[in-house]
Amino acid sequence: MTSILNADLHCHSVVSDGTLTPEALALRAKANGVELWALTDHDEIGGQLRAAAAAKEVGLRYLTGVEISVTFANETVHIVGLGFDATDPRITEGLQATRGGRGQRAQEMSAQLAKVGIHGAYEGALRFVGNPELISRTHFARFLVESGVCRDTPEVFRKYLTDGKPGFVPHRWASLQQAVQWITDCGGLAVIAHPGRYRFTANEQYALFSEFKAHGGQAVEVVTGSHSPSEYVTYADMAKEFGLAASRGSDFHSPDESHTDLGALPYLSGELTPVWELLAHRIQ
Repeated sequence: MTSILNADLHCHSVVSDGTLTPEALALRAKANGVELWALTDHDEIGGQLRAAAAAKEVGLRYLTGVEISVTFANETVHIVGLGFDATDPRITEGLQATRGGRGQRAQEMSAQLAKVGIHGAYEGALRFVGNPELISRTHFARFLVESGVCRDTPEVFRKYLTDGKPGFVPHRWASLQQAVQWITDCGGLAVIAHPGRYRFTANEQYALFSEFKAHGGQAVEVVTGSHSPSEYVTYADMAKEFGLAASRGSDFHSPDESHTDLGALPYLSGELTPVWELLAHRIQ
């Protein structure tokens, strides 16, 4: 396989904070011309068997996937895992531990919102949750839009759910080392997700890439739904500098919310090593 492959290795289903089922995502990916797909729900692999079966049903090549939340330099960073053994208890137990704080955090977010006159946010957010263990800021955002507090989810995040705003509550996630180790111990490959999204200084970003590589991480998302064309170039250069393979994924969550659809991204540069070349033996 070459870099000229419509691979979409980052998206979310109702198992975490997406709005479509794994089966509907497989159909949408196939219809949009995706040739290699991975479902990467947040801190949860409960949809993997369904996604793999659905991909097989529509004739779509598949890699197991997950997006793990980690805390690095006081910022939440996401590490995508691809091609791991989804039946290995080490990754299941690790993810279960990192999910543990979400429920308490959600209750605290609701209490903070109540102080500024927005009541019933926890119960409202729960209506949008496929898996209560995975209640997140996205579910609160959907409730605040539905109830008319804000026009859309970006407005919710700007006004309420980011650092310094009334509904923001930080959460301590796994460490970078733990996330990479869970993935690699189970036969998979770790990827830094959408690095352009993090509010790091140049030194902090260099430290992230250096530590990630030192722990056994092997790839970075270069072409992704939240990167600009100039960031494609920036992170292609960083992939080459650190000797990392390149990944590609839309980060699709919902037909109504995501500005990049499954399969709609430009191809990777031919100068890069595509992550799927390193995972050819893991593709289903």
